Amino acid sequence: MNRLRILFAVVFCSVVTVVSAQKKYSVYGIGFYNQENLFDTCHDEGKNDYEYLPTGSNRWNARKYTHKLQNMARALADMGTDMLPNVGCAVIGLSEVENARALSDPSLFTVEDVQLPPYVPELPEDSTFKTRGFLTVKGILANERVAIIVCHWPSRYSTSFYRESAARQVRVIKDNLLLEDPTRKVFVMGDLNDDPTNKSMTEGLSCKSEVSKVGAGDMYNPWYNVLVKQGIGTLAYNGAWNLFDQIVMTPNAIDKKGNKDYSGLTYLKCQVFRRDYLIQQEGKYKGNPKRTHAGGVWLDGYSDHLPVVVYLVKEQQ
Repeated sequence: MNRLRILFAVVFCSVVTVVSAQKKYSVYGIGFYNQENLFDTCHDEGKNDYEYLPTGSNRWNARKYTHKLQNMARALADMGTDMLPNVGCAVIGLSEVENARALSDPSLFTVEDVQLPPYVPELPEDSTFKTRGFLTVKGILANERVAIIVCHWPSRYSTSFYRESAARQVRVIKDNLLLEDPTRKVFVMGDLNDDPTNKSMTEGLSCKSEVSKVGAGDMYNPWYNVLVKQGIGTLAYNGAWNLFDQIVMTPNAIDKKGNKDYSGLTYLKCQVFRRDYLIQQEGKYKGNPKRTHAGGVWLDGYSDHLPVVVYLVKEQQ
């Protein structure tokens, strides 16, 4: 598996206002999208990008690269527009991107700090499955302190232990962010290579599927019921859906008491974002996400993953 960068995009857009019972609310979208091998056509020193060169096995040329950029730009622009027409997401985390050639300047979200700490493995010394680093971005959204940890955890080729180890490390980062500022709302997002039902999520990150059960040291995972009860996922394998792409949050971002107090940024809903153009419409893989390549054939597609979005609401003062 090629090791690609985890990136964070701040999308230039405006805010949507919702009026209800004489009160005005602002809604914000936070998204994540695995770009599935978004390589340019040039070799980057130290990167295993040889498949994605004009001379590589994928014959990755300027035409294919341009099509890939156009396709991903279309999807990124559409993310969140079901709830926020003509607006989309305020922030989007990305994975499987070779470099950061084109990221927008901030608008709704103001970046204060970005940290990509060196990985200190909680693994055997001879392990070949060390996880990727975690990108931590601190900033201001709707006049509130927010932190987003973007991840791409070890693949399914390794055992659950390695993703559980990654989860424990992310939990330490999350706990330190809250220790530094208990009011900061922390979101963990990424391609976690595990479903919401797996131990890395339920134990490693201590995620709960019900708002009422979220304790002080836990995180809320709205995707558990999306997969288990609705059967909706973000990637398909052998005819079954998995939901590896998730965004989970600390208790201070949810309405735990159910009193609809939206005086601060509060979780509203989540969505696996779908468009017909993101889905293979014919052939062997009909109904699956339309990826860039399949069986060695260039499909001029998007990604083998679907994007995910969570929506937050806040009463305007």
